[in-house]
Amino acid sequence: MLEPIPACVLFFKSGSLLTAALNYHLRLGSDLHTLGRADSRVRTRASQIVDPSEQVDLTMANKTSHFAFDWWIIQKRFVYLIIALLMLCGLAAGAAVYVWKYGNPLKNVAKLNNPAGARFMSFEGDVRVVRAATRETISASGDTELYPGDTVQTQASGRARIGLADGSTLVVKPNSTIIIRDNARADDGKKTNVHVVVDSGQMSVRTDQLPEGTNNVVETPQTKNQMGEKTNVSFGVNPEGTEEIRVNTGVIETTNHAGDKTSIHGGEYVSVNNSGRLSAPQRLLDVPQPSEPHDLEKVLAGGNGSASVGLKWQRPQSGAAAYYRVEVATSPFFVADGKVIERDQLAATELGASDLRPGVYFWRVRATASSGQVSDWSEPQKFIVATRGTGSQVAVSNLAAEFLGGNIFLIRGKAEAGTTIHAGGRETIVPSDGNFQLQITASSATREVAVEAQDSQGNSSQYKVSLGARRG
Repeated sequence: MLEPIPACVLFFKSGSLLTAALNYHLRLGSDLHTLGRADSRVRTRASQIVDPSEQVDLTMANKTSHFAFDWWIIQKRFVYLIIALLMLCGLAAGAAVYVWKYGNPLKNVAKLNNPAGARFMSFEGDVRVVRAATRETISASGDTELYPGDTVQTQASGRARIGLADGSTLVVKPNSTIIIRDNARADDGKKTNVHVVVDSGQMSVRTDQLPEGTNNVVETPQTKNQMGEKTNVSFGVNPEGTEEIRVNTGVIETTNHAGDKTSIHGGEYVSVNNSGRLSAPQRLLDVPQPSEPHDLEKVLAGGNGSASVGLKWQRPQSGAAAYYRVEVATSPFFVADGKVIERDQLAATELGASDLRPGVYFWRVRATASSGQVSDWSEPQKFIVATRGTGSQVAVSNLAAEFLGGNIFLIRGKAEAGTTIHAGGRETIVPSDGNFQLQITASSATREVAVEAQDSQGNSSQYKVSLGARRG
């Protein structure tokens, strides 16, 4: 009777799994060959012994096979090692696919510690920043940095000045929204790429000498504008979808969605309709300049407790004005609730404002040409209607200066609501909660700044606040 091949038990404590498997198969082949020879001898012997009539069909009998299985005993840690290698290969394959499809996610890690390049030079009123990465909305502060994709929103009382990587400056007017698309500077500091979107409202741009290879683009919903060097231009995006471009100095190249290109030079104005069509360049209608009363002028109230003030302005130096519009308000941002006088279609260059009660007032003027072109507003001018002072002290408490960076400080304090605070050539009116803050600029040699508080009765008091040590 044939004996089965003894089972081989392998213990892989060292050596190669491939070598062990190869040796096993060689030994198995040799055993099978020996078995075949033995089987042939058995057949021959059986045919000689058994009577032909009783001969057994050995062919049928040989169809039944007997198999012997060998068990391999492998250490558990070897199995774990194989699984770990498979997982690492899967992770590596996944990472390779991600990099191929989306690019290297670590390419900007080295830039994270570098300044963003775009930051607020100054701001006033309600200015907000919407972070592109988190969609979080924060209030602007002196150390707020602006990264690509961030949105800047000015409310009705907000205004902001922003410095960019190429040295250009943005002035964002009230009720405006802009997006910083790009603000990059090459490692050598020479080439820069600036891209800003005006989504709504009005923004002015001023560029300086631009290095070779610099790219500065301002985009609106209807146009894309390549800025030239030493250019001063304003972009207006109106609620009804029309747009206005005013180039005071320099030159820009404007392209609409249809691909039409127009070069707009200093002293020219172009309007854009709802479909993105550019008008032919017109002569720019300049801003009329206020002349009386002078900025910060004090006007004394009469015996009836009110004053009449004559507002005068000069005709635009460029372009022909058909008429003017004048606004007087108690807020420098001319919010609706603060407007006390609105006059339009004025042919003359003066307006009498009467029955003004003691308080602080701001006024501005703009011109409109017969073609429909409208100039920018003049910078707000301030005047004060005051009664003769009673000699009372105007109290200010908790007066302090906070260093924001560079030459910028924030003056804080507490005073009676409606009090006007002057400091460093700037001013603010104390709100209803009595707490005020005023951002000023002071030279590096300045150690203290004078603060003047003035009430509605014409009384004023002087204070001084130390600027303290500067950091960085």
